[in-house]
Amino acid sequence: QVQLQESGPGLVKPSQTLSLTCTVSGASLTTRYTAWSWSRQPPGKGLEWMGLIGDDGRTWYNPSLKSRTSISRDTSKSQFSLQLSSVTPDDTAVYYCYRIAAWGTIASMEDYWGQGTQVTVSS
Repeated sequence: QVQLQESGPGLVKPSQTLSLTCTVSGASLTTRYTAWSWSRQPPGKGLEWMGLIGDDGRTWYNPSLKSRTSISRDTSKSQFSLQLSSVTPDDTAVYYCYRIAAWGTIASMEDYWGQGTQVTVSS
């Protein structure tokens, strides 16, 4: 059974860097044709894709967030992480990590999600 669990501070001050970690069990970050992704949902808004890290460690980012976003991984701990710099109250959201199976193929699908973690940006 694949499980993902987000962790990190629930409150971040403006201008600081938001750091979240997703711990994966039951799957490998390096399995071919998989990617590991972050999205967020601000209050009252839809889900916004932030970026992903592929099975080979390469990363892709939402162009609108690219200048502030970094995704990395630690395969020894089966974790991948999100950093979002220079946060503002507009970055307040529930942040989700999830797996994309069959990545890069027509069968690509988001199949396992973390439960989400609330992050509030406030002084």
